[in-house]
Amino acid sequence: MEVQWLSGQYAEDYRIFDSLYEAYEWTDSLYPEFLIYLVNKVCVGYATPDEKVKDYLTDFIPKWANYLNVNVTVNKEKIETNGKYIYKIWTSYSDES
Repeated sequence: MEVQWLSGQYAEDYRIFDSLYEAYEWTDSLYPEFLIYLVNKVCVGYATPDEKVKDYLTDFIPKWANYLNVNVTVNKEKIETNGKYIYKIWTSYSDES
């Protein structure tokens, strides 16, 4: 399974936001980035050092997919690199979707 990773395009991808509101606004702004992949059922993912962003994506991705009548499975992984955590979240699809 190949995942199209969206991380790395913006400076905010590497940011840990100060507030829940900032993390919410940033995460919500990612919808257009995810849209083309979700509508075409391409596995898409995002990596972030901010657990708040990962938590919002865990909630948002299924909702975004539902708007498009697409069934997704949300996968998550927490990895440690050089003493820092990176949260990865990505989609996968069953044959029924």
